[in-house]
Amino acid sequence: MGVGRYGVRVGRQRISRFGQGAARMLLVGFIAVEWMIAASSTWVYFAARHRVVAPDEVPVGSTALVLGAKVLDGEPGVYVRARLDTAVELFRAGRVTTIINSGNGSSRYGDETAVMRAYLETAGVPSSAIRDDPAGYDTQRSCSRARSEFGLSSVVLVTQGFHLDRAIALCRLDGPDPIGVAAPCDDCAWWSIARNHLREGLLARPRALLSTVLP
Repeated sequence: MGVGRYGVRVGRQRISRFGQGAARMLLVGFIAVEWMIAASSTWVYFAARHRVVAPDEVPVGSTALVLGAKVLDGEPGVYVRARLDTAVELFRAGRVTTIINSGNGSSRYGDETAVMRAYLETAGVPSSAIRDDPAGYDTQRSCSRARSEFGLSSVVLVTQGFHLDRAIALCRLDGPDPIGVAAPCDDCAWWSIARNHLREGLLARPRALLSTVLP
């Protein structure tokens, strides 16, 4: 009986130590995640500071880079439609003379850039003022290709506010010198906007920060 009693006691001690170790690991992991979220948000804030401007502050003759988003059945979704409408307003005001559509040109994803071009042309933007980048698969690639493929030294990024600061931060690292105009999204569902804000803060910004330090 004595051996059994001690065996139970030792077993409980081991379980207790294991539980304490697991709790420490969870705490360390939680602190690391919190640090990454805070660090990435701070980086994005300072990188985009003073670079988000009103449409009438965009220098005349600029080039707009419209970042792609979901399209469906040949029509732009609410997010990309709002971005395109903002670019059209900038074009009509003479603030931009060229609009680059950057998105996923694969038919599997609805050929975003073709849909974006068609929408702009329907809105009255001449075909000669539109350029397409069907290999803009993500924000970082859209920025880097704006410099490497289109030879831009400066650019006006057009996307929603929740995305804009990160886009500016990434463009400053590997693209032309950016400013940004926030596209409104009056037709976007509130829950969709809330989800995108959470995604930016918890996932997209930390991942962007990691991409700057990892090969």
